[in-house]
Amino acid sequence: MSAEPHPTLPPVRLPADAELARDALVAPLFARAVRLARWAGPDTRVEVGGELVADQLPDAVAALGLDTSDADSAVYASQAWRVAVDTGLVDVTEPEEDGADGSEGESAEAQSGTAVPGEDLALVTGGAPGDVLDLWLAALDTVLADAAVPDLDDLVDALDAGGEIDFDQLDWNPRREADFLDGVLANLYLLTVAEGGAADRPVPLPVLAASMVVPDGMGDPTDAVLEQVSDAMMRLDDQFRQLEPIGLVEYQPVDEALMAESEEPGDVGAGAYGGDEEDVSRYGMVRLTPLGRYGVRARMLEAGVEAPAVGDLTDKGADALLDGVSRYPEGAAQAEIEQWLAGRELPTAVAELLAAARGDDEGAPLRRLRCQQALAPAGPEAEPAVRAVLDDPELGGLARVWLAERGVADVPAPDGAMVFWLTVDTIAAQLAADGETEELPLLMESLTAHHAGFFDRVWRVEHPATAYVLEAMGRLHPDKKAAKEARKAAFKARSRQN
Repeated sequence: MSAEPHPTLPPVRLPADAELARDALVAPLFARAVRLARWAGPDTRVEVGGELVADQLPDAVAALGLDTSDADSAVYASQAWRVAVDTGLVDVTEPEEDGADGSEGESAEAQSGTAVPGEDLALVTGGAPGDVLDLWLAALDTVLADAAVPDLDDLVDALDAGGEIDFDQLDWNPRREADFLDGVLANLYLLTVAEGGAADRPVPLPVLAASMVVPDGMGDPTDAVLEQVSDAMMRLDDQFRQLEPIGLVEYQPVDEALMAESEEPGDVGAGAYGGDEEDVSRYGMVRLTPLGRYGVRARMLEAGVEAPAVGDLTDKGADALLDGVSRYPEGAAQAEIEQWLAGRELPTAVAELLAAARGDDEGAPLRRLRCQQALAPAGPEAEPAVRAVLDDPELGGLARVWLAERGVADVPAPDGAMVFWLTVDTIAAQLAADGETEELPLLMESLTAHHAGFFDRVWRVEHPATAYVLEAMGRLHPDKKAAKEARKAAFKARSRQN
């Protein structure tokens, strides 16, 4: 999988390995592969490449309990057998090439290879959940490789006079097709894990197709681009049909009536852009399953993409936790913090968090914000550790806020220096967490309204982010007079720092 599109991704929330392994075992294609591996025996014969010989397919279909009169059943059996061989659920001994040993008169049975259950089959029932998931990932590789191959009719049309595939006529590049499918899955994954993204909701197929085709910043797509979107949708429709049986996605296919209604090549793409929500569902809807999220993430990690999961930091120290969740969306950060706290004695954990929140580096304000978030649900057990930092210049304000919120009566009032330092730290943390949001000007207005002569005093605050915060206030403060005062104060703070 290409590592280029999204070098850093939001954290994904995954079920436990045991639950994912159960999902893998009931995925239709993987379950069929397991059944065929158990069926394989001394009478099973294979061709070069490990494929079942043609007259064995009816027996394989019957072993799967499929309808032997249905032509598709042989296709399902062949796919399942290929997965069983590629994953090591079946061990095959391929036949020698015809005539290699001078025995051209041998029977078909003598010229066939053999197949037996593989050693890895025992992992299905006797292995750990991780063993099952490794087998499923190997199966996924096989299915993705098959999905990147052109339609059989296209392959037949591209045969030259000698019976070889003319790849120039086919316009098929295996690496390009694999990269395209990986890119689609990466975009689907990003839409799924992004804060406020698709989550468990299905994604319209046109959205995925457009994400691979429409240039960034383009307004209304041109007819040529819409035709490319249509072509991509048709490719993806076929590919997601192949990926659904392995448990990667849940897929609602494109309504075939749309193709009959379309008169021009770009009509499908144009309709997908212009239709209402109900119409869009006719153009295909796809959702990554929890197992699918696991699978796409595993491929990204293998490719060197940073794709964190909630729970990755559970066994790390408080410093790693706060640094890690500083890059997470708020909801994912809260979930990670809760898992981290769940396995620790609260008083000790609180003391570790407070110690890790100290610092005057660029990331320190956001670490303190996440520390405050971590302490929010803590009860009376945390009070001694919080009280211990009341006199700390960097944590004293945070400690006072926490104690005051719990109605503690003997909280010492902060001095002016601490109040202004905490104000700068708070705004710096918000800027680092969410950027220049619509809510930030209101926070700035609220903070400055409570302190007469705010800008005359704040530029002297000994905080590394003072000038940066004042410059942001000069841009964002809703009161024009206050914004002008902020810009003047920022100039003084910057001069003082220099």
